[in-house]
Amino acid sequence: MKAVACGAAALVAVPFLLLVLATTGPGGPQVVGFDGAPTALARRDIPPDYLRWYLAAARTCPGLSWSVLAAIGKIESDHGRSTLPGVRSGENHAGAGGPMQFLAATWTAYGADANGDGRADRYTPADAIHGAARYLCANGAGKGGTQLERALWHYNHSHAYVRQVLAQAAQYAQPAGSGRGAVAVKAALRRLGTPYSWGGGGPHGPSHGIAHGAHIRGFDCSGLTQYAWAQAGVHIDRVAAAQYDDGPHIPRHRLQPGDLLFFAHHPANPATIHHVALYLGDGRMIHAPHTGDVVRIAPFTTDPNRMRQYVGATRPAPRPNANR
Repeated sequence: MKAVACGAAALVAVPFLLLVLATTGPGGPQVVGFDGAPTALARRDIPPDYLRWYLAAARTCPGLSWSVLAAIGKIESDHGRSTLPGVRSGENHAGAGGPMQFLAATWTAYGADANGDGRADRYTPADAIHGAARYLCANGAGKGGTQLERALWHYNHSHAYVRQVLAQAAQYAQPAGSGRGAVAVKAALRRLGTPYSWGGGGPHGPSHGIAHGAHIRGFDCSGLTQYAWAQAGVHIDRVAAAQYDDGPHIPRHRLQPGDLLFFAHHPANPATIHHVALYLGDGRMIHAPHTGDVVRIAPFTTDPNRMRQYVGATRPAPRPNANR
């Protein structure tokens, strides 16, 4: 039984992970920021030229992740490999054309000449990808949070599309860090979009919760963190307030991906802890916010409400005599 609600008054903010990379020569992309190297899946699935264009276009919009552009390219045209009408020439039934599927009017406003041939062509992959970055940036995608979600909605007026893009992007970019914390983060990222369920979830995955979560299969905040760290081989307690003691306390300037972040009604009193999240890096966290929401990535250091409630962080560690 949960002692307190996880995220009872959480903000509904949905930024995706900020990824900072640069391209190099034959070696391909190299991480120059905290995180975001292409996963093995990304390297297999994205043609090298497309990956280079996604990386370059993202740098034209500070805060926009290359993996979001790549996810759009995957969904719209399988990175230009689709043989459907409108990808390489002509238009589809909705009037969209090119690998990033631009309407002619939108392309007129946001098209780019990225390859320097003197014309902006929505059927030229480099131009189309840079045009997509310009369009997303104009709609606030670089600001993260609900602005990113809104920008993706403007790209294709569907909330299901927004979720699909963010889920695909999570598969393309790996979190930073190493060791058990990185394993915990990857486990949590695989659960993006899972419904919040009061009392739901545990070491083995999502489950039906209790009370108003009884008919929802998913996670609450501490159920998600317990699950994520179980995949890293570390048992932690079930309730958020108890998890606060599951490992050494870590100062904010030493946070690493996977560390647990705690929030309380009265930050000076850990007994009032009501929410826990996993630190993702670059001031972001992944958490199960509240009933009616889903497991998502959200701001941490740039969210004034979260910072006012912040109690501290812990780094779970195996218990010497834990055989559970």
